[in-house]
Amino acid sequence: MSEPAVSPPKWGTTEMLPLPARFNAAVRERVAERFAATGGAWKDVVFERTYDLFSEDDARAVEQDALDSGYRFDFSATVSMESEPEKYKRPERAAAGFHESAAVDGRRQVGVGDNVIRKTADVTGPVALISTIDQVMDYLADGVPEGTIAVIDDSGGTLTAPIIEHFAGVICLGGTVRSHLGILAREYDVPTVMNSRIDTLRDGDVVEIEVTAAPPAADAYETGDTGHARIWIVESEA
Repeated sequence: MSEPAVSPPKWGTTEMLPLPARFNAAVRERVAERFAATGGAWKDVVFERTYDLFSEDDARAVEQDALDSGYRFDFSATVSMESEPEKYKRPERAAAGFHESAAVDGRRQVGVGDNVIRKTADVTGPVALISTIDQVMDYLADGVPEGTIAVIDDSGGTLTAPIIEHFAGVICLGGTVRSHLGILAREYDVPTVMNSRIDTLRDGDVVEIEVTAAPPAADAYETGDTGHARIWIVESEA
């Protein structure tokens, strides 16, 4: 007789982020141990004796174990730098090839992105590369300098959410116009370009972002018709 087919686990076999992986593994381990101890059938235990398998106290214990190990719940705000350090180098990012473009009218193109909100005029200002919670705390305490354009990675919408309304503009190195950051940008009416590819930018560089460009069409990310909003660095005559 052939072995019965085994259903795949309800959750994926590999979680993408370490905290969910740690929590889910602890839940599975405790539930498996306690279910085995009941000697009963799963169908008779899972509904009638759920809290015998995993209780609120168990959840608190798992959380406390994470805290005792030194873990702090700031990961979702910095996940991209941890998981893709080469992609989000700071204070500079690997050149995307725009550096070869010639300067015109005191500007040189340094990138492209997907415009979230179509405006009647482009936005110009000094950039601030933001990638740490300490930076956000400093801005909360001291205020965001007027005209600042934030350059963030694709988890930066979470990181900068407390101060996003104070930016003159945002350049995000990931995501889409339908990402959480895109929703925040529309809610707070902050000129934003998502899914950006840029040459090296440093803190204080003055850039202009083309928020007069049309936002991507509904099927743009399926067809690849993206990257129409340009990003320029404003260069002095010198």
